[in-house]
Amino acid sequence: MEILGINGGEFIILAILAVVILGPEKLPEYAKKLANLVKELRRMANGAREQLREEVGDEVADMDWSKLDPRQYDPRRIIKEALVDEFDEAVKAAKSPAVPAPPVRKSVTPVLTERLAPDEAAPFDTEAT
Repeated sequence: MEILGINGGEFIILAILAVVILGPEKLPEYAKKLANLVKELRRMANGAREQLREEVGDEVADMDWSKLDPRQYDPRRIIKEALVDEFDEAVKAAKSPAVPAPPVRKSVTPVLTERLAPDEAAPFDTEAT
């Protein structure tokens, strides 16, 4: 079990360091202060939760905030899912007999009819520019 990112072995090492640094005389006093701090922080968190519930309403206070965490969103996954969804819809539309196939467009290639003489200027349209 991890508490604040500290596993059991690290907690034991920190406890031994606390005994060595603080000494056995002051350790109970600091442990009591730490316990009071934790209780106060817990009380403040519960008070903030109750105040939020009173001011905003139960539906927002009971909301799962982890769903709104921006760190859980992977842009690559979101784009991939969007592209796959669009592809699946296109495949379904193509297989559906009720939807007519889009008309096939023919490419238009310009046809050169004549070449300019080596000293002749290219035509210039003054209205187009």
